[in-house]
Amino acid sequence: MNRSTDAIDGRSPAARGSTLALLTLTAGATVANIYLLQPLLAIVAREFRTTARAVGLVSMLTQVGYGSGMFFLVPLGDVLERRRLMLLLLGAATLALLVTAAAPTLALLGLASLAVGAASVVPQLAVPLAAHLAPPEARGKAVGTVMGGLLVGILLARTVSGFLGVHLGWRAVYVIAAGLMLALAAALRSLLPRSEPDEALPYPALLRSLFTLLREEPTLREAALLGALGFGAFSVFWSTLAFFLEARLGLGADVAGLFGVLGAAGALAAPVLGRLADRTSPRANAGLMLAVALAGYGAFAAFGQHLAGLVAGVLLLDVGVQGSHVSNLARVHARRPEARSRMNTVYMVSYFVGGALGTALGTWAWTSFGWGGVCAAGAGFVVAALARWAFGAPSTPRAAHARRE
Repeated sequence: MNRSTDAIDGRSPAARGSTLALLTLTAGATVANIYLLQPLLAIVAREFRTTARAVGLVSMLTQVGYGSGMFFLVPLGDVLERRRLMLLLLGAATLALLVTAAAPTLALLGLASLAVGAASVVPQLAVPLAAHLAPPEARGKAVGTVMGGLLVGILLARTVSGFLGVHLGWRAVYVIAAGLMLALAAALRSLLPRSEPDEALPYPALLRSLFTLLREEPTLREAALLGALGFGAFSVFWSTLAFFLEARLGLGADVAGLFGVLGAAGALAAPVLGRLADRTSPRANAGLMLAVALAGYGAFAAFGQHLAGLVAGVLLLDVGVQGSHVSNLARVHARRPEARSRMNTVYMVSYFVGGALGTALGTWAWTSFGWGGVCAAGAGFVVAALARWAFGAPSTPRAAHARRE
C-alpha cells in the first residue's frame, strides 16, 4: 500500500466526502482565474487606451500560461508532496492576481496574466489527487465530481467577473479572486491529507518520462486520442456558433453567451457519468458517449436552422463530450498510480491540442462551406474517434495495474 493511501486510511466516509468536496471547490475556483479577463476586455482596453486586438493578446497569454503550467508544473505532482505543491501554486496565483490588479501598464498586465495562467493549474493536480485518494470502485465518481466542479467554475467565471467588473471595476475582480485563493489555501492546509509521492526523479528525467509513458501505455495513447478528437468536435461548434446565430437566425452575441449556460448539463452530468464508468466499463462508456455526441451533430445538421434544434444538439454534444472525457480520465487514472500527474499531463495537453485544431477547422469550414461544413467537420472528429474506439483493441493491463476497462 502506498503512502498516500495510508494518509487517509481510517478516515470516515464523511471525511473523505469532505475532502472530495474541497478538491471540487478548489478546481472550480482556481480554473476561473484564466477566464476572469474575457468579459472585462472592453473595460481594460478603455482604461489603457489600447485596441481590442492588443488586450486580446493579454487574454491569450493567460491561456498560454495555463498550457505551459500543465506541461512544466503538473508533472511535479508525482515527485513532490501534493498538498504542499498545491499550496505553493495557490500562493503564486494569489501574488500573480494581485500584480494583475495593480498593473500600471499593458505590458505588465500581460506578464502577470501569463503568471496567473501558469499558477492556476491546480485543477490538473486536484483531478489525479481525487483519483489517487478514491478507492478503485469509486474512482470514476471522484474524477467526475471534480470535473463537474471545474466545468461549473468555467461557466460561472465569465458571468461573475462581468457583473463585478461593471459594478466594482476590473481591478477589484482580481483582488477578490486573490482573496479566494488565500481562503482555499487555508482550507486545503487544514483539511486535505498529506499525499506523498511514490517516485523520486530529477526534473529533466521527469519531463522525459512524459514521452516514455506515452510510448509504453497504449491505454493512455488511446484515451488521449479519443479525448483530443472529442474536444475537437466540441470546439468546432463553439467556435462558430456566434457566426451562425448572427448570419442565419439574426441573433447577437448575448444569445450566444446564453448557450453557454446549457453547458451546465455537462457539469451536472459529470458525476453521474463517472459513477456509470465505475459500474460498467470506462472504455465502453467512452464509446457510448461519443455516439451521443455524434447524435448532437445529427441534430445540428437536421434541425439547426431552428433554435430548439440547436438547444437539443448542444445538450447532446455537451453531455457526450464530457461523458467521454470523464470516462477517458477514469481509464488513465486507473494506470500507474505513481505517475498519475504525468499521465494527466499527457492526456490534457493532447486534449487542448485537439481543441485548438477543432477551433481552426471549424472557422475554416464556416467561411468555406457554411453551416453544412461545420456539421461535417464536427461530425468528422467524432466519427474518427468512434472508428479508433471500434477498431482499437483495449490494452491488457499489467498485473500491478489491472482494472476492468
